Amino acid sequence: MRTTVTLDPDVESLIRRAMRERGLTFKEAINEAIRAGTAGSSRPVGRPFPTADMGEPLIDVTKALRLAGELEDQELAARLARGA
Repeated sequence: MRTTVTLDPDVESLIRRAMRERGLTFKEAINEAIRAGTAGSSRPVGRPFPTADMGEPLIDVTKALRLAGELEDQELAARLARGA
């Protein structure tokens, strides 16, 4: 298939580098990059880092904002008690 795409400057640099380093044509470099970027990838776009299960939370995180507010209140009360 023949098509036209517009590459961002950084992407073009990556393709040109692959061409030099591996002796590829522009078409070969583009096709390799697309294959590498899409082959077997189940990660959604925008999530470049793998995630890990950290187990059950030690506190009920559904009330995290309330907990944060309570901790902030405690800190303010402690500062007022110290006269800070």
